[in-house]
Amino acid sequence: MISAGVDEVGRGPLAGPVIAAAVVLPHDFDLHGLTDSKLLSAKKRSALNDLIMQQALYWSLGRSDVEEIDRVNIFNATLLAMKRAVESLAVRPDVSLIDGKWVPKLACRTRAIVKGDLTEPCISAASIVAKVARDREMCVLHADYPDYGFERNKGYATAQHLQALRCKGVCRAHRRSFAPVREVLSAQSQLIF
Repeated sequence: MISAGVDEVGRGPLAGPVIAAAVVLPHDFDLHGLTDSKLLSAKKRSALNDLIMQQALYWSLGRSDVEEIDRVNIFNATLLAMKRAVESLAVRPDVSLIDGKWVPKLACRTRAIVKGDLTEPCISAASIVAKVARDREMCVLHADYPDYGFERNKGYATAQHLQALRCKGVCRAHRRSFAPVREVLSAQSQLIF
């Protein structure tokens, strides 16, 4: 039976995409240190990511960009990113193990596992692959928009990011449907009139 682990990263930030990964591991896969990506240092995540890429039978990414997040909301955008990740696999899994409480509509069986990134190696692997991919993308966005500190905060609402948002305004990478960004846009439009 082919099982795919699925996890996403980027639901909470004010900027950037939400990215999901789907990973199918060999049955004898045993990689020490596999866990929820948020519990790992960036260096450890990157090293594990390289090993996962080398040893996984299949892996893929799915994403939902800022415009889609604003259009369909973050919940639906997250499910779409997960669905795209699973559908991009080179093989159709028999079952997809999804981290969390909610599952996307897929052409295979699904099982939601709360905190699955702590208990299921394939979900842990997906968590790491998604996090590394998104972090790298946020570093690329930082080159385009250096004032917001995306290489450090990855789009999350840190004090420095919120200050930059108030001083510099909203950039193309920001999610306009998120309250702090909406408030800045509202304040800017009030200043115009």
